[in-house]
Amino acid sequence: MVEDRSVLERTATAPDSVVRWGPGNDDVADVRVGAVLGTDSAERPLLVMVHGGFWRPAYDRVHVRPMTQALAAMGWTVAAPEYRRVPGDPRATTDDVRTALRMLPSALAGAHDGRVIVLGHSAGGHLALWAAAAAPAPGLVGTVALAPVCDLAGAEREGLGSGAVESFLGAGAAARPDLDPTRLGAATGRVVLLHGTDDEIVPLRQSQAYADAHPAAVLEAVPDTGHFALIDPASWAWPRVIAALDLLGRTAPAREAGQGPGGT
Repeated sequence: MVEDRSVLERTATAPDSVVRWGPGNDDVADVRVGAVLGTDSAERPLLVMVHGGFWRPAYDRVHVRPMTQALAAMGWTVAAPEYRRVPGDPRATTDDVRTALRMLPSALAGAHDGRVIVLGHSAGGHLALWAAAAAPAPGLVGTVALAPVCDLAGAEREGLGSGAVESFLGAGAAARPDLDPTRLGAATGRVVLLHGTDDEIVPLRQSQAYADAHPAAVLEAVPDTGHFALIDPASWAWPRVIAALDLLGRTAPAREAGQGPGGT
């Protein structure tokens, strides 16, 4: 199967705003406020979309704008944070993701109901799952990981992304189990993994390894689907993504479940 990369070049409208959540050049997030007739985004969770790109500087949040535009058109408020992508400096990346997830829900208060769902694709799926276990956003009710690189040791063994794991970590995966979602503790909130059976960039066995380590996670193998279809609103797999979001969106807010912020 030849991977369809067309979504990476597709144009989208500009975000409603670019919110700054820190002093650095990359401390920004594209924000779109959900707007659809008969739907109030203030009664839905905030979606935080963490983009992928094998943690490399060549890929930024712009390539998920078609996705965030489609989600906003369906009534969701979406924030797509940027983060530093410095080879050999994983702390820069994780610090940025941690801070963005802490700051964005309050910065966008009024545009969501206090709950948060984090989405992540590819390396962004890794970061979403890492954060769900190690640095959950306030109000986190669930994480949707799309074709995630979530078994760093396995990805290193297979040389995924032409050595992307070693480039990101500046070391072998064995040296950083604290950044490997498959080897971390349980996530805050519910976890849904969607992974295409025909993904040639991040194979399905990555998500299978996570699901084996964390049996509470729900893994859906999406047939006849490659790596980028899950972030492409024009793909046949897109309704699977929406179904996962709708499922997590029905999770009760923490205050109704008798839990504090970040609990479920």
